[in-house]
Amino acid sequence: MRNLRRVAAASIAAAIALALAFGGSPDDLRLSLRSRVQAFKGSSDRQSASIEYTLPASKTALILCDMWDRHWCDTATRRVDALAHKMSPVVDLARQRGVLIIHAPSDTIDFYKDHPARLKMLRFSPVQPPEALPLSEPPLLIDDSDGGCDNPDNSLQPNTRVWTREHAAIHIMDTDLISDNGREVYSALRARGIQNILIAGVHTNMCVLNRSFGIRQMTKWGMRCILIRDLTDAMYNPASRPFVSHERGTEMVIEHIESYWAPTVTSEQLVRALRAGARP
Repeated sequence: MRNLRRVAAASIAAAIALALAFGGSPDDLRLSLRSRVQAFKGSSDRQSASIEYTLPASKTALILCDMWDRHWCDTATRRVDALAHKMSPVVDLARQRGVLIIHAPSDTIDFYKDHPARLKMLRFSPVQPPEALPLSEPPLLIDDSDGGCDNPDNSLQPNTRVWTREHAAIHIMDTDLISDNGREVYSALRARGIQNILIAGVHTNMCVLNRSFGIRQMTKWGMRCILIRDLTDAMYNPASRPFVSHERGTEMVIEHIESYWAPTVTSEQLVRALRAGARP
């Protein structure tokens, strides 16, 4: 066992040395981001494209959007539960690499009023955000006007507030931050010199896009957002337009984000990048 540990440590050290030799840094996260581009101007057709991008881990934040303990839609609760267990080890690894973790479980901040991560957030001096960039987009291609629940016999009415805290599978450490306020989050990011934001959580077509700490607002304030596309889910009912599966509906929202707001990455690619520069 000791020999295996020595070999692993030597391999990591060699990887770091190689990165440094080619002008890299052990702080770097090298990611292949997916975006969608208008290859031919004037055409409505957009094609998937890859972008090689390097993030300094210490200058990157990971925002966890509305990963509640319960949702008003029963099927959404089950999907978020599975998502939380998949997300948790990624969050822990990102934290170990120096990425700032920001927990944003909207409407539950009173639950955390005495948590060190919440008190730490409140100590940042407010920073006035810049004038919002004049960005625009067409409407989403999915209809979520019914609330998006795909459970035909759901026990609760849409938007019934049943959440009380963040899902317990996700660890909150004292070194993290807790907020559901975009201006608080922006102030903390500016104080830490952070411009790159990884975003995970739910729901893609609603909170992930629309919260004050979400992709639209943070992008308009000049932040570089990246959605972790397999650590999100949409509120979409296949009985509504465009009458596709729930999975395809989520993909359509992700493609919209890639076209008009932010590139995406998978958790597998992120984990690879996090491990590649891990210190022995």
